[in-house]
Amino acid sequence: MSENPEPERSRTVTWEDPKAARRHARKLSGVEFFDKMRRGEIPEPPFGRLLGIDLFDAGEGRFVMTLQPQEVHYNPMGCVHGGILATLLDSVMSAAVHTSLPAGRGYLTLEIKVNFLKPVFAITGEIIAEGNIVSCGRQVATAEGKITDVRGTVLATGSATCLVFDTATGPPAQ
Repeated sequence: MSENPEPERSRTVTWEDPKAARRHARKLSGVEFFDKMRRGEIPEPPFGRLLGIDLFDAGEGRFVMTLQPQEVHYNPMGCVHGGILATLLDSVMSAAVHTSLPAGRGYLTLEIKVNFLKPVFAITGEIIAEGNIVSCGRQVATAEGKITDVRGTVLATGSATCLVFDTATGPPAQ
């Protein structure tokens, strides 16, 4: 047993019921939805609070989020887990698709591909993820994304394919 044990680490996360956001998503265009979320009129998704992801900017076909890497994000190798970065990329790429959809249309991610280019640490500082729509058809949309540090160094890139559907009927059964 060590003479100077490290202090216990903990994290408390609170969130609002995500059903309210889902109800709004069906009635608003993607741009309107995220504008209301940014203004605090619609609760942000619980996973964002859990991971510490912040919605930074949204426009039609474009979405930006930020994350301050922390020790809580680390994998056994001592850097931010790739799953955190993949989640961040999936979020901005699929949200970019959402911003291009009118009210009554929804989406689900079908596939993502991620390339991890450089490790991310707490000392990396804030990272910025940007997603941009590539194409959006009646049933399928694609987007690309990248994560950079504040100096503009690219840390990871990705691409996504999303299923697009009418929210009244929901996604096709699998």
